Amino acid sequence: MKAATHSRVTTSAGLALLLLLSAPTGAKASAGLTALPATGSVDPRFLSYNIEMLEVTGGRFWRPYGSPGADRYEYRPPLNLGDRRLRAAAKALAPAYVRYSGTWANATWFADTATAPEKPPAGFDSVLTQQQWRGAIDFANATGAAIVTSFPTSPGTRDAKGVWQSDTAARWLAFTRRAGGRIAAAEFANEPNMVTLTRPPEGYTGADYRRDYASFATWLRRASPGTLLLAPGFAELGEPTRTMSKRNKSMQQFEGEELLTAELPRPDGFSFHFYGGASERCGGKIMGHSLEKALSPAWLDQLDPALARMKALRDRVAPGVPLWNTESAETACGGNPWASSFADSFRFVDTLGRSAQAGVRVFMHNTLAASDYGLLEEHDFTPRPNFWAALLWKRTMGTTVLVPPPSPAPELRIYAHCLPNRGGGVGLAVINLGDEARSLPVGGNARTWIFRAAKLDSKAITISGRTPALSTAGVISGLEGETVAGELMVPGRSIAFLAATSAGNKACRGSAGQRR
Repeated sequence: MKAATHSRVTTSAGLALLLLLSAPTGAKASAGLTALPATGSVDPRFLSYNIEMLEVTGGRFWRPYGSPGADRYEYRPPLNLGDRRLRAAAKALAPAYVRYSGTWANATWFADTATAPEKPPAGFDSVLTQQQWRGAIDFANATGAAIVTSFPTSPGTRDAKGVWQSDTAARWLAFTRRAGGRIAAAEFANEPNMVTLTRPPEGYTGADYRRDYASFATWLRRASPGTLLLAPGFAELGEPTRTMSKRNKSMQQFEGEELLTAELPRPDGFSFHFYGGASERCGGKIMGHSLEKALSPAWLDQLDPALARMKALRDRVAPGVPLWNTESAETACGGNPWASSFADSFRFVDTLGRSAQAGVRVFMHNTLAASDYGLLEEHDFTPRPNFWAALLWKRTMGTTVLVPPPSPAPELRIYAHCLPNRGGGVGLAVINLGDEARSLPVGGNARTWIFRAAKLDSKAITISGRTPALSTAGVISGLEGETVAGELMVPGRSIAFLAATSAGNKACRGSAGQRR
């Protein structure tokens, strides 16, 4: 979708904007935010996050830029899920889903004995110990997160004929219950369309996969009827990375109906992943990804064709099933160097708003605290700009999605939701991609939080003139925001969140779905 189209300034919308701009200041609030109609809804846990299974077990993940060594991977010890600051950051994003999965989960063996083996059994690459999984369950319970995962599919889970067996998954599920945990939703495998990454038997076909998926779905619904079934977990990419990936002869790939058809068990959520491209670690630089393009409409808008493809596939194989984006970030392979900076917050907030408008029910950011695309620094859990954007999204953008007010300029992108816990209140997320300040009528008094940085690739931001912080003791500061009345002035290259508690929007009154 082009920026000019995205602004929604159609003939009727343009007339509405003209009426708003010509009305007295006090009338702008009631005529503008009050009349925004509802267009859909999202899950109360809409904005969620991933913790890679590899972070729980320890292992080799994407090496951060600037870290010594030529290998694109770097060993990490198991993540300290009991860290006070990490838990405080996660709790601030509640309610959420925490997805323990990723490529490495496809070959992780659960050790159901008190003492784990030094090496994984044949057919697996890593070991998840009882202690590690207890820690993951405790983290979720303590931070208001519901667990989402995928199950191993590597050779160790298969019989002599290469058919997937449920015994490994059953042992893991049984222990989860004994440890006080619950798996809220599950996928069969992580990114099964990238078949090679699921460690399939030689000669594995689409028919073989559909057989195994059907077996998994039947088992899951019998063994854990309260767990939502997510499928197909399709990995989608932006261009030109998508085309280049399909030309990669070393990676066997399946297309849509090879994974899921209307005849197979119907999932509760139609799941997919989306990355705009590949990071510099995986050749992204030669495909044109750059800091200079981080705010370009061409980069931001490429989500649209990916969503269109996923909707079309969903409508063919599971019509009416809600869309779940269970893994997404700036680029695959750990993110680009600027994924941890203010530059990526424009994409992040725009993707959240655009996804909610398009009917995506759940959106899971990858990751909470690993590599360059993490919301937090991975060693001391200092928040990055995207964490603060996520936190203010949680505080201002509730479950009811509204038709946004018309934008006065193509470079100003506006998203609107009902406020959480505020009857009649409206929340806005406003992105100014241009260099000039832009104003937006908001009527009566409202609270706003404006993100700015001295440089696009800076990790240091201010929010309405203050520096936000999360102390090691877990205390958040610097989010006081400021009061505005009549209109919101959004500086060039900035992001604003706004809470209009007195908007009096009828679509936002008395909605139980607004409660978090």
